[in-house]
Parts: sequence; structure tokens; C-alpha cells
Amino acid sequence: MRDFAAIDFETANREATSVCAVGVVVVRDGVLTDTFYSLVKPYPNYYSFWNVRVHGITARDTADAEEFPAVWQQVEARVGELPLVAHNKRFDEACMRAAMEHYGIPDPGREFLCTLVAARRVFGKSLPNHRLPTVAAACGFKLRHHHDALADAMACAAIALKIL
Repeated sequence: MRDFAAIDFETANREATSVCAVGVVVVRDGVLTDTFYSLVKPYPNYYSFWNVRVHGITARDTADAEEFPAVWQQVEARVGELPLVAHNKRFDEACMRAAMEHYGIPDPGREFLCTLVAARRVFGKSLPNHRLPTVAAACGFKLRHHHDALADAMACAAIALKIL
């Protein structure tokens, strides 16, 4: 796979609609051509202790952020019709679709691939686990800021280039 957009969402709470950050890495012809990161004002707009503990984003950080529709418009402008790739797409695709549905954004129905599933197939039991930092390292990428949406999207892109 040489043309795709790796994407990662962080959420403010347990609700899939509560996207509070998005990172996107666009790859064309096997070359990283664009990156995008944005904080997002989540819906519902509250932060759980556990989510903040994971990613460090707080209500103060997103107080002046745009809501999902405005941010998604910027993502769409970069991604176009490229397939999306995520590590554990079940989570990221659920967030994307829940937020789109909540805000009445039509679903383009684009292809969405999963590097977690691919890593399990490719690496099997040769890795201690298939978490993003572990798989990224196995693909030669050092993930320094796990749970930063752009850093995670970069790691996912590196994995996708190696194993998809």
C-alpha cells in the first residue's frame, strides 16, 4: 500500500463522539506528503480522569478549539478519497463515524484498514504484544509520544508502509 492516510483520534471520555484530538498523515506513492493535527472541542464536552491520564488533553486545552465538523472539513481536504488506516481501526473508525453521525456529516464510505489486524497476521507470536509502540518498533519506527494523535498517526503510517 503506497497511497493512504493514517489517522488517529483521542477522546475526552467514554463516548465515541467525544473526539478531542485528531492526527493525520498523508502518504502518496510511498512518501509522506502532509501531516495535520488539531485539538477538537468534544461532544459531550467533559473529560474523564482516565482519558486525561492517557493523553494529557484537558478541557482547558480544547476550550477554544473548533468542533468536529470544522476540523473534519480540514481533514477531508487533505485526505480526499484515500483509504484510511489506523492501528485498532475499531476504535478510530467508531469515533469518526459516531462524530459524523452526531453532526449530520455524510459518511463517504471510504475503505478503512487496520494495522493492528495486519500486525497480528504478519508478526504473530514473535512480538510480546501488538500494541502500537511495539509494532512500530518492530517496523523500525520509534514512537516517542504515544497517545499524541499525530505521533500515533505517524507510527501507524510507518507500520502500514512496512506491512500493508
